[in-house]
Amino acid sequence: MTRIAVYPGSFDPLTRGHLDILQRSLGLFDKVIIGVAVNSNKALLFSIEERIDFIREATEGWANLEIDTFEGLTVDYCKKRGAKSIIRGLRAVTDFDYEYAISLMNRKLAPEVETIFLMSSNDYSFVSSTIVKEVARHGRDVSAQVPEHVSKALLNKLSKGK
Repeated sequence: MTRIAVYPGSFDPLTRGHLDILQRSLGLFDKVIIGVAVNSNKALLFSIEERIDFIREATEGWANLEIDTFEGLTVDYCKKRGAKSIIRGLRAVTDFDYEYAISLMNRKLAPEVETIFLMSSNDYSFVSSTIVKEVARHGRDVSAQVPEHVSKALLNKLSKGK
């Protein structure tokens, strides 16, 4: 039996923290599907195509990885794809409170799908897409927090708005 997990998120933009969680989860599962969520309630900076391209370029050559998009509830997507686990990264206690509530609801909706929490590495415990966008919005270098190609795209997109 193949152990499949879904690592869902908006990845707007993809950070080195996301990549750290992804790489570590690949060691735990036979296959990890990065599920780029289509979320109309979020104000997104990058299109779904741009976000997928960022992930594809950053993970080129990584085995047992699939990139996909989905709408709706993550547990429904997991059931559709045959995944028994949802991967979530935790940076701090505030992440845990939010993610724990979601995991309890997911368990009610799909008891066969487990949520697996992975703690962020120390190097990325403060990194969030929101913070990265804010720093880049002020013209500051974020290449330590995101892959180089993402950093360039961020600065390019945000400088056009000025």
